Amino acid sequence: MKASYIFKHIVGTLLFFTIIFISAGRINYWQGMVYVVIGLIMSVMSYTVFRIDPELLNERTKPGEGTKTWDKAILGLSLLLTISMYITAGLDSGRFHWSPGFHWSLYLAGIILTVSGQLLFLVAQKQNKFFSSTVRIQTDRQHTVCQTGLYKVVRHPAYMGSIIQALGFPLLFGSLYSIIPISLLIILFVTRTNLEDKTLKNELMGYPEYAEKTRYRLIPNFW
Repeated sequence: MKASYIFKHIVGTLLFFTIIFISAGRINYWQGMVYVVIGLIMSVMSYTVFRIDPELLNERTKPGEGTKTWDKAILGLSLLLTISMYITAGLDSGRFHWSPGFHWSLYLAGIILTVSGQLLFLVAQKQNKFFSSTVRIQTDRQHTVCQTGLYKVVRHPAYMGSIIQALGFPLLFGSLYSIIPISLLIILFVTRTNLEDKTLKNELMGYPEYAEKTRYRLIPNFW
């Protein structure tokens, strides 16, 4: 694994975890601890079971030229909303308890959705050797369409995973108020999916034919 990618990943992960506990104002915050454990397990799996090849690692560490301007804007907004949902959840369920207590089954559902969504993301990343961190046509890497595995079910399984884990977040943390930034984040995921799909149809050879065979973008038998 490329050391710079691992370092960047670890620092970013620790930063997000720190935001949660600072917002909660305490370390003995069980929702935060569960979320951290899930995140650490998924990080280990991303470097072992779902380890990606060196070429894709280089692409994800530093994407080549051609990233769409609209994607840069969406990624920036997504980062701000992610930080916002961490702060909101920490302040809510960790410090001030604005939301009422949830039934244990809702917390469990949140854990299951979070784990499932993150696993879907890792599997999609593993299966697609052109899984860049930005939207661009990778002509420098002889970009072709991925049509196997999860990509036979929906065209954008990683976004599906991201949405699933986002839906689990307010349940895991027991925070109704975090639904506000999460709803906006999901809107951005759907917007990015739509724009990326249009870009691929217009610019990637073979994608229109693939879209005819795999009809659904995010949700099987729906959209």
